[in-house]
Amino acid sequence: MSTLKTKKSYKELLITLGPAILLTIAGFWVAYQFVAPPPPKKISITTGSQAGTYFKLAQQYKSELAKEGIELEIITSSGSKQNIERLLNKQADVAFIQGGTGNNEPSLQSLGSLYYEPLWIFVKKEIKAERITDFIGLRVAYGAEGSGTRVLTNKLLSLNNLDAQSTQFLALSSTEAAKALINDQCDVVFIVASGESNIIHQLLHNERIKLIQLSRIDAYTRLLPYLSKITLPEGIVDLEQNLPPQPVNMLSPTANLVVNEDFNSALTVLLLRAADVVHKKTSLFSAAETFPSSQFIAYPINDVAKRFYKVGSPFLMRYLPFWPAVFIDRMIVMLIPLLALIIPLGKIMPPLYRWRIRSKIYRWYKELQEADDTMHEPGLTSDQIKQLNNDLLQIQNEVNKVKTPLSYADQVYNLLLHIDLVKKNLNAIEIDEQ
Repeated sequence: MSTLKTKKSYKELLITLGPAILLTIAGFWVAYQFVAPPPPKKISITTGSQAGTYFKLAQQYKSELAKEGIELEIITSSGSKQNIERLLNKQADVAFIQGGTGNNEPSLQSLGSLYYEPLWIFVKKEIKAERITDFIGLRVAYGAEGSGTRVLTNKLLSLNNLDAQSTQFLALSSTEAAKALINDQCDVVFIVASGESNIIHQLLHNERIKLIQLSRIDAYTRLLPYLSKITLPEGIVDLEQNLPPQPVNMLSPTANLVVNEDFNSALTVLLLRAADVVHKKTSLFSAAETFPSSQFIAYPINDVAKRFYKVGSPFLMRYLPFWPAVFIDRMIVMLIPLLALIIPLGKIMPPLYRWRIRSKIYRWYKELQEADDTMHEPGLTSDQIKQLNNDLLQIQNEVNKVKTPLSYADQVYNLLLHIDLVKKNLNAIEIDEQ
């Protein structure tokens, strides 16, 4: 019997709270529509040739991301131009891009600059040249098609009005150009590469080749604002051989880490943390902690990246592993609107439940009061008394069937006492009538 009472009590509670439960579920569903999808476990990065710096850096990124369960697929390319096309065509998620190689594509965003990527200009030792106009009539290797070297060199050549009619241009990659210069198959080589490049070190150590310093560098940095003026200190490449033999001022764009504007925000933080590990060290051209940086960027800075450079990783990612932090962060988006819904419901439902229980008791009190009023009317017949007895008995039976929480039991028992009192008064009237 007690089990049946409990079930009925639960049923009553469910009927009362049901609308609130349904409203909460609906709110949960609506809030879930605004939750960002979980980050993918595999992303791709487009780099450059396997012999280039971008490819080697991508391998370091791959190692860092693997620690957090993210697989990084490395895709080789012909250079920055192809990397930009792949991003725009959704053929890659991330790209290394040389500053100045894009055309202000609105859907691309930079996660920051990573390092100086200077323009190295090597010539045969007997050639005297200080300006690009001095290369007229020479054989000039100006980068492979689609490479960042080609894009930058073309702009410099154009500013100096050098064209194929006055100069022989050779479309060679950095590796091919270095070999051609060493083998006396060209006179001038333009290469955009980091100071750690093996090709650069090979050319710097070759006694028949020299690195030249362009005059009018300040003019170029004004005309092409994405270029910086940097200095290669004397002897920094090889102190024993004192290479270079004197400081060399150079033009330099920066290498940028670039994504589409819809790239996952959690993975953005993960990439920036990897970039911090890979690029914060001292280099030939920069002190430690100079890079990665929100300056010298090729595209508008990503909003998540901007916050990262100001305050670091989000709070949860500082203290939790990546995936738990991402899960909690996504659920917070749901928690705020749900709290806004649950807190008012928590205040409304208890009074509503009390009102529902009391409304039943008050309904029976109304019927009891009507019976009591009828009972005291003059000229009450025996049939009316019999009908009133039946009505009171029916009310009493209904009250006995209802199951209420213990906190409302006193009101039920009071009602039963009052029913019994009215029945006694009716019995007294019936006796008097007899």
